[in-house]
Amino acid sequence: MRYLVLNIRYLFFLVLFHLVLQSYAGTENFPTGARSAGMANASVVLKDIWSVQHNQAGLAYIKTPELGLYYENRFQIKELSLTSLVFAYPVINGVFGLNLTHWGYSKFNTTKVGLSFAKSFSKTFSAGIQLDYFNTYFTEEYGNRGSVVVEAGIRAEPVENLIIGAHIYNPTRAKLAIYDDERLPTILRLGIGYRFSDNVLMTIETQKGLVEKIVFKTGIEYFFANKLYLRAGIASEPVSNTFGIGYVLKNLNIDLAFSRHQVFGLGPHFSVNYSF
Repeated sequence: MRYLVLNIRYLFFLVLFHLVLQSYAGTENFPTGARSAGMANASVVLKDIWSVQHNQAGLAYIKTPELGLYYENRFQIKELSLTSLVFAYPVINGVFGLNLTHWGYSKFNTTKVGLSFAKSFSKTFSAGIQLDYFNTYFTEEYGNRGSVVVEAGIRAEPVENLIIGAHIYNPTRAKLAIYDDERLPTILRLGIGYRFSDNVLMTIETQKGLVEKIVFKTGIEYFFANKLYLRAGIASEPVSNTFGIGYVLKNLNIDLAFSRHQVFGLGPHFSVNYSF
């Protein structure tokens, strides 16, 4: 009986895991950073430390070492919690980034470790690349499955206030398992951003996997008052609404966001990053 109960529990989390991946547009490359979450993850054109996960080209403009921590309680279920630790370190010819992301619980989880490098070729153009190790663990019976993944991106400002970004995840279609030729998803993201003023930034983005439906996302960020940001966004497939706030305290950025899934309800996102 105990064995049956355990198998039912594992099956439940497998189904839930599938639903979670659908809510992320079918990708295990989970988005991180509450700033991005508040803008419906329309973040391929943004430049901050969380670019280490969204578009490595955005790292190129970081001037001092920076450390960030992110936590997400997906659907307010602790077994689906997502945590991420990121670090950026500028050098003479560019910026190195390190990313550690963990999702799940003791019986079923995924871990991604990434090392990136970004370089600005001018004030308006940058590029970045990242090498990842992606590991999936499912109980002692199935164990670990690991894959090496490549991702890369570019970011440009062809005219004043207009930003263009592109990012590709896993162009080599790395295998997750030999059985049934199971592979990690290949995801392409394209986006534009426009600064209406020093206070308002709007982003629009499309995301497409080889087998997933195209996803449309848009977000807006408003510098409301001294050191205070307000954010909102909406995404399709499935439809979700987001909103968030951010506060800058000297070298510390604190961001909080909430996403509302059409089936599972609200989910909180929190991140903090410190510039040394």
